[in-house]
Order: sequence, then C-alpha cells, then structure tokens
Amino acid sequence: MPITKPVPAVNRLIAGLPDTERQRFLANCEQVTLNFDEVLAKPGTPLLYVYFPTQSFISLTTTMNGATRLGVMLIGEEGMLGISLILGLNLSSLHASVLGPGQALRMETAQFCRELELSFAWRRLLKRYLYVMMGQLAQTAACNRFHLLEARLARWLLMAQDRAQSDRFHVTHEFLALILGVRRVGITKAASTLQKRKLIRYRRGDIRILDRAGLEASACSCFCSDNSLYSLIMQAS
Repeated sequence: MPITKPVPAVNRLIAGLPDTERQRFLANCEQVTLNFDEVLAKPGTPLLYVYFPTQSFISLTTTMNGATRLGVMLIGEEGMLGISLILGLNLSSLHASVLGPGQALRMETAQFCRELELSFAWRRLLKRYLYVMMGQLAQTAACNRFHLLEARLARWLLMAQDRAQSDRFHVTHEFLALILGVRRVGITKAASTLQKRKLIRYRRGDIRILDRAGLEASACSCFCSDNSLYSLIMQAS
C-alpha cells in the first residue's frame, strides 16, 4: 500500500467537521493508495487503521456457512471504515476489501480514538452516520427478500457508480453473484437485460453506465431511500 503526502480530503464525513477540527484531523491522516481486492479488515480482528475513501470504495461482506460471502454495504467518499469505534469497540464484524482502487485517507486507530475524545462534533457526526448505516442495512435486508434481481442489480450498479465517481468500473459476474446472493446465471441474465436496453455496457468484468436515468428507473426504490436517508440525517442541524 504506497503512502503519499497528505492532501485535503474529499471525504464527506471529514468535510462535515468545523474548519479548525477538520484541519487538526487532516494533519494526523495520511493519504494511501488502496489496491483492488486488498483486505482491510477481517471478522473478529482488531482494526489497525480507520479508512476514509476519497477516490476509492470498499466492499463490506459477511460470511455465510464459513465460506460464502454475502454483500452488506459499499463505502465510498460518503463514509468510513471503522464506525464500531464510536461504540468503543475495536473489532470488525465484517470482511472489508477494496472493490474500487484509488485514494483514501487513513488514521491509526489509537489516534482516531483520541480525536473522538477531543471532538464533540466528530462524535455527533459519526453517531448520525452510524444511524444511517443501520437504516441502510435494514433496507438491504428487505431488498434482498422482496425485490427482483434485475432491480437489485441496477441499484447496486448505481451505488458502485456513485462511489467510484465514474461511469466505468470493474466487477465480475462471479463477484456480483456472491454479493447479491444469487446464482451466476441469474446475474448473467439480469446484466444482459440491462445491456439490451442500452443502460449498461458489460464486457469481461468491465462495466460502463450508459444511461444513468434509465438505470435509476430500473432500480428498486431502495436506491432513492438510501440517498434520502443519508441526506436527511447527515445534513440535519
């Protein structure tokens, strides 16, 4: 994981801090390049660092039956990896790996805990973010149970596009099948349908979003619900 000199963050959580506290926080961060499929956390293990993606995104998965991984959440520039620390727990309950390579800010866990003690603004902001994550997790559970695969896939692609900050990113059918908890043939069929409607272009794991508005119309309502919850809670005074 190459380390470069710290630069101003483009992470929305950090940007939400008051100016003085934000500058102090950034002074204790380092900018890193996250590599594709790099493992940042494993279930049941302590976190060495807290990560704030700026031009990258992280996939959180849970393990079923000791082997199969099911997708739980994506974290990009709107969030952070390490929210359990707000509860006083330095223990990961999920597997975290890099899905979208790129830049992130990171801080040693001990330093981050000191920042939490110093800053009421941080504690208040991250409690709101924790509430949003809980709401989005509940939404995902309902989505997986009640919504059709094509709509769920469209939702996931929109989430990935927002976090990649690009209309192009790489993800395989095999990975999507694992993340969405379905057979690979189901992903192939759903992706083919979206491609035939000229909403996406898919070739050997490389995806390009061609029609954002059309993809939003094809996605289930959970996508808008997630965004509305984030905006409502994180922008509240």
